[in-house]
Amino acid sequence: MRYGSVCSGIEAATMAWHSLGWEPAFFSEIEAFPRAVLAHHYPDVPVHGDFTTIKRQQYGSIRLLVGGTPCQSFSVAGLRKGLDDDRGNLALEYIRLAQREQPQWLVWENVPGVLSSNGGRDFGAFLGALVEIGYGFAYRVLDAQFFGVAQRRRRVFVVGYLGDWRRAAAVLFERESLSGNPAPSREARQDTAADVAQGTEVYECHAQDSRIKALGETCSTVTAKYGTGGGNVPIVTARMRGFGDYKCDGTSSTVKARDFKDATDLVAYGFQSKANACDAAASGKNVSPTLKASSPMAVASNLNVRRLTPAECERLQGFPDRFTEIPYRNKEANKCPDGPRYKALGNSMAVPVMRWIGERIAMVDKI
Repeated sequence: MRYGSVCSGIEAATMAWHSLGWEPAFFSEIEAFPRAVLAHHYPDVPVHGDFTTIKRQQYGSIRLLVGGTPCQSFSVAGLRKGLDDDRGNLALEYIRLAQREQPQWLVWENVPGVLSSNGGRDFGAFLGALVEIGYGFAYRVLDAQFFGVAQRRRRVFVVGYLGDWRRAAAVLFERESLSGNPAPSREARQDTAADVAQGTEVYECHAQDSRIKALGETCSTVTAKYGTGGGNVPIVTARMRGFGDYKCDGTSSTVKARDFKDATDLVAYGFQSKANACDAAASGKNVSPTLKASSPMAVASNLNVRRLTPAECERLQGFPDRFTEIPYRNKEANKCPDGPRYKALGNSMAVPVMRWIGERIAMVDKI
């Protein structure tokens, strides 16, 4: 399968599909750091800039087009301008590129907010445009926590197939899920938060609160400066109980999906910045919240709070350790700045989810 990728980021699709023997024809990315990551790991694959300028078969024919166009205008947290926003219009530019290239398969990803943007009309316009250019489609919300990574990351995936919606539906929906007897799944429970609360303490730290010193100076990555500037910093800590890799030196261990057995195995959840009330606060679930580019999470143990390391964020998304630790701006890889790594990982798709979609496409493709 030869495919093209737009809004590529650090290429979760290629990381996921390499084992299938699929070949990337081109990537398309405009941000400097992700482009550097792509050039470092895939030096033989062309990295285009603005994908709206890709001409028909500029990089040869492709059988699949994958992309997650910018989510800000479709996000609940965004301005909700939807397709009236230039970034939202990139969703339609994706359609136009598909019309030029005519690949057999399409895979498109976005945040769940796209379903309600402009009362659902924006997403309806996107799906209608797919039909106009000849594609049948199916869409489904998939959560990365059910694919082996330790974070809740719900995303909308649209799979299109040229001329036939049934093949697209066969990718995203297993027979069991359509039979009326769905396989058991883990559901959110009302009593989870109560169980966790027994080992959880929440502090609302003001600039003059002495407790900010007790918390902030336990780790170099969370300091008292977070409690200044006129805003409150909710610091949330969870005492770990029965966590597989817990170290007795007062630090938190690496977040791994396999270590989460039940609600008492909780590790996480970090802090909110005064400028961005994200969902990184304690949520009463036994996995971390969604990894975001703009709000890095933290882990806590016995009141020792620290930010997740870039390597842990790589694991949360299913990438190998140090995948984003590359030579950058004339610096060696071991001096690669953390900021661009956090952002790139927060913007990425989850590799295991993309691997599952690729495997399903390969299966249907053989029928």
